[in-house]
Amino acid sequence: MKTALVILAAGIGARYGKGIKQLEPVGPTGELIIDYSIHDAIEAGFNKIVFIIRRDIEADFREVIGNRIETICQKLGVEVAYAYQDLHDLPEGFQAPNDRVKPWGTGHALLACREVLHEPFAVINADDYYGKEAMVQLYRFLQNYDESRAFDFALAGFVLRNTLSDFGGVTRGVCQVDAHGYLEGVNETRNIMKLPQGPGAKQADGSFLPLDPECYVSMNMWAMTPAFLHELEQGFCAFLKNPDLNPCKDEFLIPIFVDQLLKAGKVRVQVLPTQDKWFGVTYHEDQPAVAEAFRRLIAQGVYGSNLFADLLSSAT
Repeated sequence: MKTALVILAAGIGARYGKGIKQLEPVGPTGELIIDYSIHDAIEAGFNKIVFIIRRDIEADFREVIGNRIETICQKLGVEVAYAYQDLHDLPEGFQAPNDRVKPWGTGHALLACREVLHEPFAVINADDYYGKEAMVQLYRFLQNYDESRAFDFALAGFVLRNTLSDFGGVTRGVCQVDAHGYLEGVNETRNIMKLPQGPGAKQADGSFLPLDPECYVSMNMWAMTPAFLHELEQGFCAFLKNPDLNPCKDEFLIPIFVDQLLKAGKVRVQVLPTQDKWFGVTYHEDQPAVAEAFRRLIAQGVYGSNLFADLLSSAT
């Protein structure tokens, strides 16, 4: 069965400070985080890659990764497709304000795939490293897809303490999970920081709301079906019609919309626990630590020094 990996790579990366963070080398010979994710997806069994980018970064993206990955995927029999997030790609009757700069969010980005995505799929961020375990779990979940389970989704559940940055606050979807391992809700929580007493979310008054370091959080790594795109389209229209919408700043985000669907009883989401440690380049200062983490993984034999050599050799 065709199974796609959708990579969200259209974000501006304003917190990063300089450059396009998705294109920052972290491997010993210039590999990007996205390279490792693609390797793990193909190794797990995914046979289609969909990049979501913006037109203004397309030339850089293709030069740094797109053309190279297309060559590798062609040898491996893996399809590659592109989708483009555009501020002005809005439902009929809506118009982007002239002073809006940032994209409309991850939900809107995923909608950009509606013409190229017709199979069960996983969604990940381009600048997050998730680990092999989660990728395998999501692939196996998607292999059980049939039309009777069109609204059964899955989420890779990461342990909060494994997902924090040493250099500033991060946003995580804090999960409420029932006794059977199904998601009850997602609370999109901003400014979660490492503190001596444990992780906490910085509040508007400067205080910190303590968080359980062992709780599950969403890292925006989902397994979904094409039916979700239809719901997403309707949800985006409702988002734009909201009278309280700040049209210059508010974003339509996947975890917030999934939370709405859960509360409406429209979907089920199984949480697939993983103990993998997240690596990501949220801030420029993260890059050396991430590079060192990949050096350790290579030394441990998790990856080869020539990243795709194992896949290419097995395909010949």
